[in-house]
Amino acid sequence: MSGSEKDIAEQTGYRVLARKYRPKDFNDLMVGQEPMVKTLTNAFESGRIAQAYMLTGVRGVGKTTTARILARALNYKTDTIDKPTIELKELGIHCQAIMEGRHLDVVEMDAASHTGIDDIREIIEQVRYRPVSARYKVYIIDEVHMLSTQAFNGLLKTLEEPPEHVKFIFATTEIRKVPITVLSRCQRFDLRRISAADLVHLFSTIAGKEGIEAEPEALAMIARAAEGSARDGLSLMDQAIAHGGGAVIAEQVRTMLGLADRARVVDLFETLARGDAAAALTEFAGQYEAGANPVAVLNDLADFTHLVTRFKFAPASAEDPSLSEAERTRGAEFSKTLAVSTLSRIWQMLLKGIPETESAARQQAAAEMVLIRIAHAANLPSPEEAARRLADYANGSAVDAPSAPRPNGGGGASMQGGGNVNAVGQSTSPRGSNGGATAMLRAVPKADPVSTPQSVTEPQPAEAPRAEERAAPEMLVNVGSLKDIVELCSKNREPVLRTLLRQHVHMVRLEPGKLEIRLGSDAPRSLVNDLQTRLEKWTGIRWLVILSRDEGEPTLVQQEAMEKETNLLDARSDPDIVAILERFPGAKIMDVRVRKDETEDEENQPAPAAAVTEEGDVLPGDDVEF
Repeated sequence: MSGSEKDIAEQTGYRVLARKYRPKDFNDLMVGQEPMVKTLTNAFESGRIAQAYMLTGVRGVGKTTTARILARALNYKTDTIDKPTIELKELGIHCQAIMEGRHLDVVEMDAASHTGIDDIREIIEQVRYRPVSARYKVYIIDEVHMLSTQAFNGLLKTLEEPPEHVKFIFATTEIRKVPITVLSRCQRFDLRRISAADLVHLFSTIAGKEGIEAEPEALAMIARAAEGSARDGLSLMDQAIAHGGGAVIAEQVRTMLGLADRARVVDLFETLARGDAAAALTEFAGQYEAGANPVAVLNDLADFTHLVTRFKFAPASAEDPSLSEAERTRGAEFSKTLAVSTLSRIWQMLLKGIPETESAARQQAAAEMVLIRIAHAANLPSPEEAARRLADYANGSAVDAPSAPRPNGGGGASMQGGGNVNAVGQSTSPRGSNGGATAMLRAVPKADPVSTPQSVTEPQPAEAPRAEERAAPEMLVNVGSLKDIVELCSKNREPVLRTLLRQHVHMVRLEPGKLEIRLGSDAPRSLVNDLQTRLEKWTGIRWLVILSRDEGEPTLVQQEAMEKETNLLDARSDPDIVAILERFPGAKIMDVRVRKDETEDEENQPAPAAAVTEEGDVLPGDDVEF
């Protein structure tokens, strides 16, 4: 064979890293999946082996590989060992065939292409037969969530009571789509995302075995891009090796992935925190010309913002080996100088800006607009600070109005004398502390004793009266209760609104111009707006109708029902009514009506009632209206 033919043969037999270094036993699987391995170890040692397992997790974390290792452990057999075990120190009789997916007793089925009940019927018919050579007949069903409802229902009985020689292993990325009836018959294992640190260690080990030069920074980039998936990371590493001509170089990996330099991302973050929009746009333009994707730049900025915030509350995060030196050192510095409110604001603006940039026709321009917004907001006070300063100004603690916006259009809060403070707390005032520029993001400046002759402690009297001193608005008609509102509905011929108010509205609180209510579950949602509009029209003032969670009073219909029941109870205890009912067997109290011209003392007494016999004769009591 010539040299060229040998090279072609070697190229033809090449196996990608994701397949070549696929875990073959539980020791290899320990990377990131320690809880599952520990559970299976204890189960095998105690003999508590389940009839079905459900493996779930994101793509590339090792679900199918785990299923094969589990099948190998169930059927492990050597010259000295003939029992299920997780100690797979050497290849057994069935191991090689199982790992290659060609063993007769280990059936792998892709549910994405075998979704129907007929495929499940075939499995049900086969489970009655014992395995050909192995200890257990193992069925591995990948992407099990794609089975149809009929297929799931057909599998239930066999899954609950399978023959002793049958085991089921399911794998899925969409565990919520698997019926609960299936999940309850399986032992579930959630395979975790592999941490970036574990992925970097894995890639370094494989690079050493392959004899490939790999820069740690490049491996860290690949680990971050893999997002917890070993298979995705190894595929990217394969691509990086080919791209770098047999080496994994950070600069080439950055170009391959369309990433920005992490150090330059930190520089961009600094310009944004400083509020320097021009410098931010210049830095972004440089990264864009170097091949960085605008969306990737914004995502990297969001990652670094999150990293700085983590450093602020968990300084130990800096020990992550997947971080670059610039991220580690400068991120720690930012965590000490930036406020949490500033970091949260940058984070929220990036979260809103990233999808806007992704969907924009001109992503570069969209990303620049996001950066301009962030830089502009860096010189603005937080909502809490602005409210506090505004309150101080209203109370007279500052007598000067805020100065005019700066000529450069930065929009930041100006200090007395022209000083400004940016988001990182760096003063740009030419007068230093004398100008009042040491405070952070002032919305309303304090008075300068040099330029203002009046003392700050002697505020000017307010010209306008305070809100609490203003007279309450006068209503055209008096509204003091829900009954008053119902009467207004009757006077203004609004029978539908009147009925809804009586049946569904629970009064919580009522004051002039403000009504708090709770609606019943069957009330129309338009009732609040209709009520507010009618009240403003009938009373001549503005109303605020608020939905409350408080219980409130019973509805008018409920109140009338309770009042009627109370009157009936009082009537039944009246001696005269009792005597009438005894005198006329079969008579019963139908209704109680109280006369409107009763005195106050009479109102406090039980109301007499009308008794009606079975023949329809009415027997009146005292002071009863019929």
